[in-house]
Amino acid sequence: MTIPTPSDPAAVAVELEKLRGTMAEGFARVDGSLALLVQRGDQTDRAIADHETRLDTLERSRWPLPSVAALVALVGLTLSLWQFATRT
Repeated sequence: MTIPTPSDPAAVAVELEKLRGTMAEGFARVDGSLALLVQRGDQTDRAIADHETRLDTLERSRWPLPSVAALVALVGLTLSLWQFATRT
């Protein structure tokens, strides 16, 4: 097998074909990496949306706690005053 000289048109065609193959391989690798990044981004978006939903649910279910605590304190104060008043 002989190595074609650079001035030979066949050599230029062979080198261009090699370059084309290398570029196609590089683009395929970059496309794969970009697809993986898009998939991970979508998964992250879904996880964030899920966390937001769960956080909203927790915040909605937490609102009665201060009201219940105030009610218990008021009942305790009322009972204490009632006991003090009946003792005298």
